[in-house]
Amino acid sequence: MLDWQDIQIFLEVARSQRLADAARRLGLDHSTLSRRTRRFEQRLNTQLFERSTHGYHLTEAGHQLLAHAEEMARHAFEASESLTDQDHRISGQIRLGVTEGFGTWVVAPLLAAFCDRHPGVTLDLLALPRVVNLSRHEADLAITIERPSSPGLVISRLCDYRLRLYGSQDYLHRHGTPRWLADLGQHRLIGYIDDLIFSEQLNYLDPLLDPAVIGHPGPHFAMRSTSVTTQHSACLRGAGLAVLPCFMGTTTPTLSSLLVDEVDIVRQFWITARQEQRRLARVRLLWDFLRDALELNRGFLMGESRELTIPPSPS
Repeated sequence: MLDWQDIQIFLEVARSQRLADAARRLGLDHSTLSRRTRRFEQRLNTQLFERSTHGYHLTEAGHQLLAHAEEMARHAFEASESLTDQDHRISGQIRLGVTEGFGTWVVAPLLAAFCDRHPGVTLDLLALPRVVNLSRHEADLAITIERPSSPGLVISRLCDYRLRLYGSQDYLHRHGTPRWLADLGQHRLIGYIDDLIFSEQLNYLDPLLDPAVIGHPGPHFAMRSTSVTTQHSACLRGAGLAVLPCFMGTTTPTLSSLLVDEVDIVRQFWITARQEQRRLARVRLLWDFLRDALELNRGFLMGESRELTIPPSPS
């Protein structure tokens, strides 16, 4: 008979594909996890993983077991959830993945209200400058800037947000204020590192920097970063001009919005979850809370308001 702990370990290694990541998630040390994985293979008398410097990858037998293990995990989740519903208490852990800037500037403050409403829930907020992989079970819910295309996901458009070009008062005093798009050729810019952009939705500047308009050799990039928070900080300190979400730029009094007619970029956020996670009561609660809270803040996200509105506690 299969041991449930062995199945949990197998699932985590299969999802993470790296022993160090799986060990961290399981709260085990690297050597213990390696030993238990090999012992599980010995009990089954079959090899489940191909091991290499690139990680742990499932063999054909491993893929066969994965389907059964996923089904077992799903039933365990549903059983736990049904017991929680019967007791009329919402508790447990939710891991939410979100882009770094949105997670830091918008989602984290809003989640304070969710925590007040549901003190039995523990929230893990992954605010990262990359896409969170739901298929590898990195999170229960994800907010992304592109509509996911993976099968087996529940997906909904969450909200729109606006981006504009910003410069600090110090920078504009030293270098002047651009009046036309063509003036950007004479300014220093801050942006993403081209070959490390994790989504084309972040490629704001290239469409604005048409050589026919800007001229040659074009603007100088004073700084590039994979982090929008770093870009905001550099812009605030006068390193250059940056395209930033209005929820970051408009709320910073010493940043000025520039070329508002030429630089008016609107993007979307999408919320998604695996189907089995979306059925959990606590995940449904967070999903609905985020939709309602962001609808309440439509003006803030579009740069029409400087204040984030925290949802009131239900009466």
